[in-house]
Amino acid sequence: MTAIQTEGDIYAPSIRELLDTGCSLFEGGNPAAALIPLRDAFQRERNNARIRSYYGLCLGLVERRFEESVELCQSAAQQEFFNPDLYLNLARLHLGFGFKVEGVRYLRRGLMIDPGNLAILDMLQSLGDRRLPVLGFLPRKHPVNRWLGTLRYRVARSVGFRWAT
Repeated sequence: MTAIQTEGDIYAPSIRELLDTGCSLFEGGNPAAALIPLRDAFQRERNNARIRSYYGLCLGLVERRFEESVELCQSAAQQEFFNPDLYLNLARLHLGFGFKVEGVRYLRRGLMIDPGNLAILDMLQSLGDRRLPVLGFLPRKHPVNRWLGTLRYRVARSVGFRWAT
């Protein structure tokens, strides 16, 4: 996004307007469109942690540049370690690349800062809870635990059992 012409005057959107536009587009489900104003905002203000985080998130999800995007998001979270939204973005990025364990870890870190953050709570709920391994003395990935866990799930589903949350 660059200068916009309105009635003979050239109007350059402020960094805040670029950030707000990018965030709105991302939250509306259009990270590709959000990348354009966020890239412009990032080029103009590289020290803003929020801009860096959202730009890194969209860069990773749209252009699939994981290493660069994680570096941007992590540096933003380190700069503003008290901002749960930056941990939410880190989680979204990791989940977008299929790294569920790391994503949940960042969501929980965000909840430590703000236990009532609805966006983080909603995302955690949408991911679901993991049940304890059937045999606690064996690792979760052990073939016996995996087989018994699958069996437990199928039996519970067949009788219509709902796990307590």
